[in-house]
Amino acid sequence: MSYLDREGVRIWYEVAGAGDRLPMVLSHGFGSSARMWAPNLAALTADRPVITWDLRGHGRSDAPEQQDLYTAQACIDDLAALLDAAGIARAVIGGLSLGGYLSLAFARQHPERVAALVLCDTGPGYRNDQARQEWNDRALAQADRLESQGLVALGGDQAQHTSAAGIARAARGMLTQHDATVIESLPAIAVPTLVLVGSRDQPFLGAANYLAAKIPGAVQVVIEGAGHVSNVDEPAQFNQQVASFLARVG
Repeated sequence: MSYLDREGVRIWYEVAGAGDRLPMVLSHGFGSSARMWAPNLAALTADRPVITWDLRGHGRSDAPEQQDLYTAQACIDDLAALLDAAGIARAVIGGLSLGGYLSLAFARQHPERVAALVLCDTGPGYRNDQARQEWNDRALAQADRLESQGLVALGGDQAQHTSAAGIARAARGMLTQHDATVIESLPAIAVPTLVLVGSRDQPFLGAANYLAAKIPGAVQVVIEGAGHVSNVDEPAQFNQQVASFLARVG
């Protein structure tokens, strides 16, 4: 495990596995950490290196006090810097929920660094201003709960984080969305793309259908019995589908 210094903000990451297949980077969802990929790493690192990392404010990464350090653009820049630090020019870029959205945003800005996309239980944002505002209102309400209740507002494994305030700032600055650039970029994606979604992930089933319809050549897979965290809910199915996709990518 290592830390990358991003202008005073330490970003935790780890490179697991080895081999001559395309490297992969996995970005976790909001309120989670790189630990969420534990059920998948043994299967995915059999023949390739896989980078997992903690977004700023999450897990073992720093949680700076300045709100303006928490932006989607900062995360995109962090991801590019991680690839540089690992000496990786081009990789399979994947993520779940917020991590999937950031993967799409990264692909829009750095298409030359993306060999393929693995998008898990995620969506591309909104064209409609009202729908985007409703999403942002929910994100800001979550930030308020974290500030008033602490990490208990997240539920799940609270021990993976050190700062409820950092997660709250991430909700205000990284989870909120401000334009339609990501959703409008989907038809321009020109790399193999796998869209995964849990069959019980009702809020994201429609988003997965949309991604698969708008990204040229995208392959969509529904993980039966899984909810929003499909890689944890049904790891055997998830691992098999991702490994099969990666084998076809090369």
